[in-house]
Amino acid sequence: MSAHRNHLIDLCRIGSMLIVVVFHSLLWQVLLVDGRVVVQPWAPGPVFWAISWVATIIPIFFVAAGYANAVVVDTWRASGDNYGRFLTVRGSRLLGPLTLFVAVFTLIGTVAAWVGFAGPASTLSRQFAQLLWFAVVYLLLLGFAPVAVAAHDRFGGWVMAPLLLAVVAVDIAVRTSGDQSLQWLNLAFVWPLAHQWGIAYHRGWFRGWSSRTLWAALAGGAVVIAVLVFWLGYPPAAPAWADVLVANLLPPTLAITVLGFCQTCVVGLLERAGVASQLSPAVDRTVRLVNALLLSVYLWHIPAIVVSAGILVGLSLLLPAAAGVLMNPLLLIVAVIALVAVAVPALARVEVRLIPVAAAGQPNEWAAVGGYALFTAGVWALWQWGAVLHPADPTGIAAVALFAAGAWLVRRATVGAGKGRLTSPSRGAEV
Repeated sequence: MSAHRNHLIDLCRIGSMLIVVVFHSLLWQVLLVDGRVVVQPWAPGPVFWAISWVATIIPIFFVAAGYANAVVVDTWRASGDNYGRFLTVRGSRLLGPLTLFVAVFTLIGTVAAWVGFAGPASTLSRQFAQLLWFAVVYLLLLGFAPVAVAAHDRFGGWVMAPLLLAVVAVDIAVRTSGDQSLQWLNLAFVWPLAHQWGIAYHRGWFRGWSSRTLWAALAGGAVVIAVLVFWLGYPPAAPAWADVLVANLLPPTLAITVLGFCQTCVVGLLERAGVASQLSPAVDRTVRLVNALLLSVYLWHIPAIVVSAGILVGLSLLLPAAAGVLMNPLLLIVAVIALVAVAVPALARVEVRLIPVAAAGQPNEWAAVGGYALFTAGVWALWQWGAVLHPADPTGIAAVALFAAGAWLVRRATVGAGKGRLTSPSRGAEV
């Protein structure tokens, strides 16, 4: 394990994304009933509700992001670059994957709208765009990473207390008012808290604790989750299914917050045990490559599920005798992972061409900050309104326009650095 790279953190991020792909592959059941294709939401039952508390490891992704951003911020501080350069160098890396995805996403919705399906196109576009919540949260965490790292270095664990209290306050407000929409406020508290744990982990928390302390914290967290679920009426599963309509994961609750803490303790135990402390050069290269593609995997895994399911349904209709095997959910998971493994590296070759190369020198700080803020706002607008360019959907047009303007400004700030002190492009340390 190098000074700047923690292989265990890398593997945690990969594991989190793999769980996301598997979960979404199982979210809907595709069945053949009397020769007809039937799509219905999956209702797995209590056994899978219990399993979900172990298998839902998306919180650790944000912990890993905090660790990674701590490394990046330390490198940026040492470089002496301004905040604008931090934003352009780090933010421009997201331009490629998001620009390609949004372009294809917009094209499909727009064509569907103009051929006579404006209403369904807008509705489906908004539903599909829900996956962009992840990108919005990530962009915000990256933008505020220098503040988050400085806050930990200045106040230590105390910086986490307001976030935790805010999570509790939101949950109390939801349960006393009955207004479930308030739960979305926790996006501003739960994931930043997990991100803060990642920063703390980099600074020595968790992995620096004794095994006894980690086991005690893990057991305590499990007890808290049990109390929340069995005594205080929290949803019985971590994610939402057809038989658990209200989730702990999205929007996040205190229960998922505690789960993230428990998972961070597990990572600390694994690191103390030396897991992934040494990887062969070949495995190390593979892990680095997969980590570099994780955003692309996330963006394209839903289309991969749709395509894979369509292929298996088509084969089942052609070969009815094999339908029992072809419609097996496990085969769908294998097909989705295989398609992602083939398609995402190919798409990445296009994405990388859309990533601007940072010019030497310091960018105009106001232009960089403004561009990054507009870019983030554009992704948020797409999440809320979808991406359809048709007069019947003015909010979709506004969302695409906002995203395009933000992407253009970030690109301009990245490639048109000011005439200040020249530096080599500060890409930040890999994590």
